[in-house]
Amino acid sequence: MTGSDVEEAVVRRLRAAGCVFAEDEAGLLLEAAVSPEDLESRLRRREAGEPLEVILGWAEFCGLRVAVDPGVFVPRQRTALMVDLAAGGLSPSRRAVVLDLCCGTGALGLALAARADLDLVAADLDPRAVACARRNLVGVGQVFQGDLFAALPERLRGRLDVVLANAPYVPTDDIALMPPEARLHEPRTALDGGADGLAIHRRIASEAPGWLASGGRLLIEVAERQVAAALEAMETAGLVAGVHRDEERDAIAIVGTRALAETRGSVIDDDG
Repeated sequence: MTGSDVEEAVVRRLRAAGCVFAEDEAGLLLEAAVSPEDLESRLRRREAGEPLEVILGWAEFCGLRVAVDPGVFVPRQRTALMVDLAAGGLSPSRRAVVLDLCCGTGALGLALAARADLDLVAADLDPRAVACARRNLVGVGQVFQGDLFAALPERLRGRLDVVLANAPYVPTDDIALMPPEARLHEPRTALDGGADGLAIHRRIASEAPGWLASGGRLLIEVAERQVAAALEAMETAGLVAGVHRDEERDAIAIVGTRALAETRGSVIDDDG
């Protein structure tokens, strides 16, 4: 078979497996394979529903190749909105202290560090995610293992300028409706956000003010139906809350800012 014949055969198999972007995936698998046997192995894994990023060993995020290990949450393109919002609020005259919370691969922290000079820390409960993030953030930042802010050293209390928290926000009953590549191949702890999807977000919002510096910001990602409840969680914690939507990425981020008492509880809606 010629090279084009092989590519066409791979595309056909990927289409039959339900891959929407079969041509693009075929090109990446062919590029990654070191032998026909390796290609066949990778192709069978993809046909079985394993995430392409895990098969390749990396995901593209904000123009970077981020290592992805088996059993670790794959960064989504929509989450780049959080990185954009975080970068836009950094002061050029001050080196920010940034936390990538529920970091998974560490993609958010890595992408933000590529845009600005900052002190980066990351944390995750899953040891597989911590190991993956440590590989991605070598020479960039420290990665801690533990339950949310409890993973952090006390020296960071009240010093965080930005907290990027890509916490799980899929309602428990909706996990069964997710694509198999997420439902079967990503850790449930990285997906399950409780009854309404916001159980972890509420914990993060309630604990964040004690760790944020004055003017520090907490950024989370939510679905449209969760906006009102997420804003309420921020306001209850005493943060000034704003919602930001990006229709092109189908992304929604909530930003809560630690501010003076008289401005707490405000809500800002920014559809830009």
